[in-house]
This record gives sequence, C-alpha cells and structure tokens, in this order.
Amino acid sequence: MGAKLRVRRDDMVEVITGNYKGVRGRILSARPREGKVVVEGVGMVWKHVKPTRQHPRGGRIEREAPIQASNVMLLCQNKECERYDRPVRIRMLLSPDRSKSRVCTKCGRAIVTEE
Repeated sequence: MGAKLRVRRDDMVEVITGNYKGVRGRILSARPREGKVVVEGVGMVWKHVKPTRQHPRGGRIEREAPIQASNVMLLCQNKECERYDRPVRIRMLLSPDRSKSRVCTKCGRAIVTEE
C-alpha cells in the first residue's frame, strides 16, 4: 500500500521530473493505493479499442496514463504568496477542531481547490 497523497482531484500541478517536466495540468484522478495520479495532457499513451457503440470502427485512442505522485508538485493559488502560480511544498496543519488542512510552506495559507 502506498503513502497518502498530498494532492487531490482537480488540483493544479506541475510535473517536476521526467519527459513531461515543466508541463502543468489538472489532476483527473488520484490513486492513493498505487501512489499515482492521472494529470491532464501528461503521460499520453495509445489504447487500442475494439469496435463498440461509442467507437463503431474501433481503432486507437490517445489517453492519459498514471504517473508517480512524487513527480508532481502543487501550484500555490494564493495571490499574496511569493511563490504564486509556482510549485510549492505543502504541509498538513491540524486545527483546534481536529480537522486537517493543506498549507503552503512559504505563505502559510490554506490550499483550496478552485471549482
């Protein structure tokens, strides 16, 4: 079983290593057990499909493949932060009411997912 992920679905991230280094995208799905995430436009592979009602002729479709969650960093969305719109490390903060929140290490503000 993999470690807990610090990123969630719909977070904006930047790939920090590998063939897609520097590419930004939204997380489409997170797979905590595998320690992987699927990022929009990253890790494209060809999938061969049989003819179905959705694809009457069959053929090949290009889709995203999972990549290691350690290869992406979250982008800080706080406009006052010195690292705004750049990759940041995050930490978990336990509030007095025992709820956890993700916090940017540079500005100390909570990371919120824009929807």
